[in-house]
Amino acid sequence: MSAQTSPVAGAFRTAVVPAAGLGTRFLPTTKAVPKELLPVVDTPGIELVAAEAAEAGAQRLLVVASPGKESVAGYFRNDDELEQTLEDRGKHALLAKVRRAPGLLAVDSVYQHDPRGLGHAVAQAGPALADDEQAVAVLLPDDLVLGPDGTDAGVLGRMAQVHAELGGSVLCAFDVPRDQVPAYGVFEVSDTADEDVKQVHGMVEKPAPEDAPSTLAAAGRYLLDRAIFDALERITPGAGGELQLTDAVALLISEGHPVHVVVHRGDRHDLGNPGGFARAFVDFALRDPEYGEGLRRWLTDRLKD
Repeated sequence: MSAQTSPVAGAFRTAVVPAAGLGTRFLPTTKAVPKELLPVVDTPGIELVAAEAAEAGAQRLLVVASPGKESVAGYFRNDDELEQTLEDRGKHALLAKVRRAPGLLAVDSVYQHDPRGLGHAVAQAGPALADDEQAVAVLLPDDLVLGPDGTDAGVLGRMAQVHAELGGSVLCAFDVPRDQVPAYGVFEVSDTADEDVKQVHGMVEKPAPEDAPSTLAAAGRYLLDRAIFDALERITPGAGGELQLTDAVALLISEGHPVHVVVHRGDRHDLGNPGGFARAFVDFALRDPEYGEGLRRWLTDRLKD
């Protein structure tokens, strides 16, 4: 782990993962299997997100689930019978993989019974925090945030450093081409002494390219001051009757709460739709020592046709 992405002691202990959605874009599969457990090669996306949180210093993963999705948190429990079978058969590499997720961090669940938006999902985590937790991380499981080399994410660790230095709340942003800004929430920012850290003054949802205040688009990583829970109680529902996390952040900004973004120079994958999931699967498979070389040859031949 590099000094740039080393965990900041005490920055946060709990990482919240909103996972109450129905996964409608993956139906009919998600009738039986939660989207968060679909494998990117052989590892569910939720484990990749949990590993990122643990690397940045999280001690607990708090899954915001809906009734019927208990298997998301259950994935992180030990399976003693399976582990013993693998041990007896000498399958030590598989045993290490099976034990990897339960060894990352403690996992608990809270429930979002009504689908009332991301802000409402995050609000369910508030009562589950200890009184001395002054910040909480939120990681959207649809987003895989990768490092410049495509592997080590590191962005949450960097965000924790910025939080330790500047206080307040810290979000992640990607610099996208201007013609793509209508697909994102875009930040209005000013510079700081660090070219990859910007102070946030506002946010515009899905602006036209000519109206966008910048080309810095929101990604699914947040390190939020505990004040966010009070703000979530004071905002009103937006479009579709949903409580939006960005509206709560905007309220904090209007009240003088410091908010910054870290501009992440790595890559990302969107696991929230089959097309993005397919790209992530291929990307990870190409780097896999067992499958990568054969897949690369097959793709090369296939694309010739």
